[in-house]
Amino acid sequence: MVRDTSIGIRLSEEVKVALDKAAKADRRTISAYVEILIIADLQAKGFLAKE
Repeated sequence: MVRDTSIGIRLSEEVKVALDKAAKADRRTISAYVEILIIADLQAKGFLAKE
C-alpha cells in the first residue's frame, strides 16, 4: 500500500501516552501502530478489502 497522504489528529495526553506504550510494546512507531489499527478496523467493517 503506497503512503501518499497524511492526516493530523488531536488526542488527550492520556490517550497519547497509552498509544505510545502500546506502539513501543509492538516495536512500532505511533504512526505505524495507528495505521495497523485503522486498517484492521476498516477491513473488519468491510470498508477495505483484506490483503
